[in-house]
Order: sequence, then C-alpha cells, then structure tokens
Amino acid sequence: MSALISVIPILLLIVLMMGFKVSGYRSAITTLIVTIFLSLFAVPAMSIIPEKYADTSILGITLWSIVEGLLKACFPIILIIICAIFSYNILCETKEVETIKAQFIQMTSDKGLLVLLLTWGLGGVLEGMAGFGTAVAIPAAILIGLGFKPMFSAVICLVANTVAVGFGAVGLPATTLANQVAASGVATPEELCEVATFIILQLSLMFFITPFLILMMTDKTKILKNICIALFVGTCSIIVQFCCAHWIGPETPAILGSVAAIFAMLIYNKLFIHDENPADEVIVEKKKLGIAKTLKAWSVYGLIIFFILISSKIVPPVNDLLSNTLVTKFDIPVIGNTFKFGWLSNAGLMIFLGAVIGGMIQGMSLSSLMNLLAKTILNLQKTIVTICCLVAIAMLMNNTGMTNDIAKGLVLLTGATFPFFAPLIGSIGTFVTGSATNANILFGKLQATAASDLGLVNQGTFFGVTGNETNWLAAANCAGSEGGKLLSPQSIAIATAACNMEGQDGNIMRKTMPFAIFWILMNGLIVFLGLHVI
Repeated sequence: MSALISVIPILLLIVLMMGFKVSGYRSAITTLIVTIFLSLFAVPAMSIIPEKYADTSILGITLWSIVEGLLKACFPIILIIICAIFSYNILCETKEVETIKAQFIQMTSDKGLLVLLLTWGLGGVLEGMAGFGTAVAIPAAILIGLGFKPMFSAVICLVANTVAVGFGAVGLPATTLANQVAASGVATPEELCEVATFIILQLSLMFFITPFLILMMTDKTKILKNICIALFVGTCSIIVQFCCAHWIGPETPAILGSVAAIFAMLIYNKLFIHDENPADEVIVEKKKLGIAKTLKAWSVYGLIIFFILISSKIVPPVNDLLSNTLVTKFDIPVIGNTFKFGWLSNAGLMIFLGAVIGGMIQGMSLSSLMNLLAKTILNLQKTIVTICCLVAIAMLMNNTGMTNDIAKGLVLLTGATFPFFAPLIGSIGTFVTGSATNANILFGKLQATAASDLGLVNQGTFFGVTGNETNWLAAANCAGSEGGKLLSPQSIAIATAACNMEGQDGNIMRKTMPFAIFWILMNGLIVFLGLHVI
C-alpha cells in the first residue's frame, strides 16, 4: 500500500499529460503540489522516512527538499539548456544555419547516404550540442526542402534521434543521472565516466542497427550496400563515443561521435559511391562554399567543442584550475545534502563562451547577442518552470523515502528479472516528460535503490569493462529513455511542426511504435545479459 501511495506523483504526471493532455508545465506544477501534500500528510503515516531523518520535522524536510531541487534545476540543468538553445538561435539569426544545410546537401549523390548524413550525422551533432528537438526539426525541414515526403521526414528523424539523446545538450542527461545515483549527490569525474561508458555499452548494438534501419527506410533495394555502410559508420561512431565516454566524460560522446560518423560517411562516399544520381525527388542546388565561409558557419559549434575539450579532463591543468576556482559548496540545512557548483568549470559557461564569440565572428554585436539571449530565456520560461518542478519532485520523493518505497515494490514484483525492465522505466519517464534528462531526474535514484535492494552493489565486469553494478543498472534508465523519445508527445509535436503536419501526431506515433518496442526490448536484453551472463 505504501508503494502504491508513493507512486501517485508519477501516475498523476502520466495521467495529466497523456490522459487529459495538460501542458507540461501545468502538469509539473500540479504534481509538485500533490507531492508536497503527500510528503506532509501521507509519508508520516506510511513510516517510510529514511532513518537519518527519523527525528527531523517533515515540514523542514519538505521545504528544504524543494530548495535543493530548485538549486539543482538551475545549476547546471537550466543553465545548459538556455545556453544550448541560445547557440542554435545565433545560427538562425545570422542565417549561417543555411550554409551548414547547403554543405550537407552537396556531400553525396547517393540518396541513402544523404539521408543518413542529415539524420544520423547532422542530427547527432545538433542533439549533442543543443538537444531540445533541434535534431528532429532541422534535418526534417531540410529533407522536405529536398523533396522527401513529410511523413517520411518526420518518422526517420525521430528514429535517428535516439542513440545521441543520452548525451544531448553536452551530456546533460548522463551527467544528471550520474549525480542522481552518486552517494554524495554530486558525481566524481570517475563516476561520470563510468556511467557514460556503461550507457555506450548498453547502446552498442543500436549503433549498427539504427543506421541500417535509416538506410533501409530510404532505399530497400540495396540491402548489401546498406549493411556495409551501417557497419562502417557504426564502428567508427561507437569507437569514438566509447573513448570519449571512458576518458573524457559524458559531455562529448554524441558530438564527436557524430562528427566521426560524418567523416566515415564521406570516406565511404569517396571510396565506393561513383557517379550515382540522386532520386528524382531530391533537388540539389550546387553552391560553391569557400573555406572562410565554412569556418564562419561552424564557428559557434567549433568554439563550443574547443572550450568543452580544453576544460575537460583531457587537459588536466586547465581542468584542475577551473574545477577549484569560484566553486560554491554548502550543506543544505535539515536534509544535510551537499550542493556544489563550479562557476568556471560547468558546461553551460563553455557553451555560452563559444556561442558569444562565434556569434561575433558571424557578425552579431554584443548587444544584439544579449538581446537574443533574453528572448531565448523568455521563450523557455515554461520549460524552466517544468524542470524546476520536476527536479523538486524528484528531490522530495527521494528525501522522504517515496522513491525508495517504489523501488522496493518493483523489486518485489519483478524479482531477479528487474534489470530486464529497467530500460522500460527510463522509456516511460521520457515518454511522459519528453526529456531524457527529466526521466533520469525522476527515476535515476529509483534504479540505484532497486540495485541496492537486489544486492547489486559490487564491482563487476560488463562486456570487458569493470565497474559498479549499481551504475550499470542506473545507466539502463538513460539507455532506455531513448526508446521513449520515439513516442514522446513533445518529440512528435516538434516533428509535426517542422513538417507542417498538424493533426498527424497519432499517425506518426503508430509508425514509430514498432521501433520503440524493439529498442526497449533490445536494451532490456543487453542490460540483463550484462549483469547475469557476460
């Protein structure tokens, strides 16, 4: 009974968003109010408060949990999202996004490879840099401009925008997950790398299957060629992403892995695609773009990558200096958890610096950049409210014992098979909230608690990589969340808007459903095998 009561906030969020189609921020506000009510009146009656808070006022726990949630939401989650969307808006304002589009259009004459470049390559870069639907909206708009059908463009962009989601917006979902499951509440660099590496391992098969599906959806007549491209591109991508996750952290796998995939596709095109004409529906207008024009168009994203790399562990002196300078750290009263934020070492600052300097290179003045930043913040106000409420809900459920109680209920229900269902939980979170980050906020701690209840707290070897069993199970939440992205109403709404398909949400969802089910089943199998077999 206590588990059923504890799960009310999650079920309420699902019912409001799916059943009654209430907007995300209104659903989040309503759910936060209900969660506060439950923590004040139901939790004391259920006797599920963690032992360390046994002699603490429930009112104090509730209030300071909300404060903790608001702090963690703003620093760094909302900061990163604002700066990421700001960087993309600069490209739109300067029209340099059109140059980037033109470059991809002219890279190959093969229809399948062109679609893969736009959806898996450019889409992965956009997801890694900005996230928040840009990886669906931009490639879909380009495909339609090239003559592809709107339904095809919408579905294939949704299918492509999966593997990169866990490391979108400069690794925000994976970083958030690692912080959620870390014992101290703030993951160490080693813990960040371990969780990121496990996510890559759990997605490993999809690095080959997803490009193959994209190619087959584009051209079913060239199966052997599609297999060869998928194997070649997938291998290059997963090697780079694994190295980035294992040695740098969650900030760069999607970005650098997608760039590697683009280069792999260009190499394949140069070696094996000869004098093939694109299909009749693809219209390519050739424009000569010089090096200066190319560098200018890519200055924003290029500088962001540069700043992120030099501030990461790959350059220890810089990383140590930034990590130990201007750091805010304090223990939150009553609940005792530690809040820590480095003002110079966070990814949000690196994105902001790259965006501003790149924007000035592209011709914008500092004042116009600040005006654009203000507009970006204004346009994201509902998103900011949603994230603040969701993080507050997560902290409140964690600190009052509700998350722990739900985990115990799930473990009792599924037993030793729980790891197989772990990715499904992440998928549900992403489906409901539209964000892998929010899914990790809601369920990351739950996965770690379930691992503890199952006794999965030891060191183990997973596909040749040594790490903690708890982190392996927690990583399943992020890996599985990408299956939910295929069905998320928010993602589909972005696709319908980009493809001018208002009212076709249900049709798109029906077409992406088989891919989502396959994704979740594959993730569940890999997570289970990693723990019990391999």
